[in-house]
Amino acid sequence: MPKIKKRCKWAAKSNSEYTKYHDQEWGVPVWDDRTQFEFLILEGAQAGLSWSTILNKREGYRRNFSNFDPSVVACFSVDRIEKILQDPSVVRNTLKINAAVTNAQAFLKIQAEFDSFCNYIWQFVDYKPKQNKIKTSSDILATSPESDLLSKDLQNRGFKFVGSTIIYAHMQATGMVNDHEVSCFRYQECAALADGKGV
Repeated sequence: MPKIKKRCKWAAKSNSEYTKYHDQEWGVPVWDDRTQFEFLILEGAQAGLSWSTILNKREGYRRNFSNFDPSVVACFSVDRIEKILQDPSVVRNTLKINAAVTNAQAFLKIQAEFDSFCNYIWQFVDYKPKQNKIKTSSDILATSPESDLLSKDLQNRGFKFVGSTIIYAHMQATGMVNDHEVSCFRYQECAALADGKGV
């Protein structure tokens, strides 16, 4: 009889898409700028909503936001934004859609200054994922000193929907912190990736 995998409590009783996301993406260190941009858009869209809602709309976002290419999104016209706002496959919130365009423009400026967005964002954890020792879901933080600093810096650079809570979720998603419960099968797998890339 196959051994049942122990997962983080938040992913253990969820739908298959949620479980797949937990098992394959959450907590994996991201060193690709376009993936970083994707999560910035998705985390901003999630504000006030459930993450499962966003996962179910992920393909809609990929289609509407040019496969998360910041150089294209930064040039979206008013007409393009209005068209997106008519599409139910995304969260039709004017502030969030406009913020995605504004953030793309700010994202490109960071790329120009630091050679890549990853060079910029990973400096906030000294270019190495932080390995937290989460025993139960109640131990998971909503923010951290690092997310506070990163959030403030992003806001100063013109980003929207980048409060500390949203940014901490982004850090979790992109593996800047490993917040898998230590009993979860993904904890050690993600920890093993911590030395896989550096600047």
